Amino acid sequence: MSHTPHELHEEFPDKADRIQALKQSDAHFARLADEYHEINRAVHRAETNVEPMEELAEVDLRKRRALLKDQIWGILSA
Repeated sequence: MSHTPHELHEEFPDKADRIQALKQSDAHFARLADEYHEINRAVHRAETNVEPMEELAEVDLRKRRALLKDQIWGILSA
């Protein structure tokens, strides 16, 4: 398990400009990106024991982060 944050611009480095543009022009994309960021930070804090949580709760957050990442990729690749 990696203890590094999974920021969108790191996950999709070739799409960084498109991510920034969509965050400003597409309210739905901006909401997805914000939610991804919040969940990603919560996962990172749990992984690094800054804010420990039960394993099942952490697994649930990781699944939600993966679902958001898939939705974001769907928009970026359209």
